[in-house]
Parts: sequence; C-alpha cells; structure tokens
Amino acid sequence: MKTTIMTMTVGAALLSLTSCKNPADETTDAKVGEVAPEATSAGGTTYVFTDASTIEFTGSKVTGSHDGGFKTFAGSFTVEDDEPIAGTVTIDMNSTYSDSDKLTEHLKSDDFFDVATYPETTFKVTSFEKKSDTTYDVSGNFTLHGVTKNITFPAVAEVSDETISVKADFDINRKDFEIAYAGKPDDLIRDEVVIRLNLEAEPES
Repeated sequence: MKTTIMTMTVGAALLSLTSCKNPADETTDAKVGEVAPEATSAGGTTYVFTDASTIEFTGSKVTGSHDGGFKTFAGSFTVEDDEPIAGTVTIDMNSTYSDSDKLTEHLKSDDFFDVATYPETTFKVTSFEKKSDTTYDVSGNFTLHGVTKNITFPAVAEVSDETISVKADFDINRKDFEIAYAGKPDDLIRDEVVIRLNLEAEPES
C-alpha cells in the first residue's frame, strides 16, 4: 500500500513539474529598445501576405499553458536584390482566438488586449540584419496595447521570385506593453508570451 501511495505521489509531482514548465524557456527573448526610424522601401519589390500565413502565440501560468493566434491580419515585405529590406504587419485584435472560448473573451477584455480601445496591433520593420544565408535579426517598431517599442528577434527568411517566407519563434514580456493582469493568487500568469510567425508573401499583382 505504501509503495502504491509513493508511486502516485511521485507521479503527481512529475505531472505538476511538466505542467509548470514555461514555454518561453524554449525560445529567444526579444530585445526591447527605443522606437527607431522605419526601413525605407523605395526601389524594391512588394510581396503581400498570402492566406497561408499564420501568427500564433502561447501564454502560460503556474498550472499550464494556452495557445492562440489571430485570424485576420495583413502585411507585406519589400525585397531588393533578393534581400528583404522592409515590411509591415497589421493585426485585427478582434480576430483573437485561443483554445478556450472563455479565455478568448477574457483576452479581448481590458485585462489584456482591450480591443475596444486598441483594435489594431502593428509591426513596422526598421531593419533586417543578415546573419547567414537565410538567418536574420529582424528589428521593428511593435505597437501593442497602445504602447510602441522597438523589438529585435531572430528569423529565417527565404526569398525567390515567387515567394518570400519569414519564420520566427521568440517571446516578449507582456508587461513591457503594460499588459499587467496577474491572474489568480494561486495560479499566476507568466510575464513571457511566445510568438510564432509563419509568414508567406507573393509579389503584389
């Protein structure tokens, strides 16, 4: 009997440790700085986002995590000499979704995104700094919840005549953008939020 109880206790402890893991531990923290001049795009080719593009996020608390994203957004990249040089993203915050209908409505409330006051989130590229053939440090002015800061994160970008794809996994601190809802005292919400970008664009027709 003692062995059974011990096994159950150890199992519960291991399950608790698993559920408490912070997803942001697996991603790079975005660097946060002051707002910078936007990248110029004169002379380049504009590629607009296709329906295959996705923007997703993962938030977590002490007891587990939730996934979500945005159903409606638009944007483009500018390419010159086979290199990305500029870009913009505009997100309709009313299109926020998650793995729980109740959570989705809470995220839209003034505890989090406050979409009634801030219906759009934008990202405007300030630079693509090339690190290798396909890897870049992407910097841009990110406006979320009425707060604008410049963030920098690693990304993989591949360019052809037909498409450009930009993929990135990184995390931001929500409190940098004045989203400070703490959650329940015994189930606190973590500050870090993982963002996953999978953006595909084609030459503007």
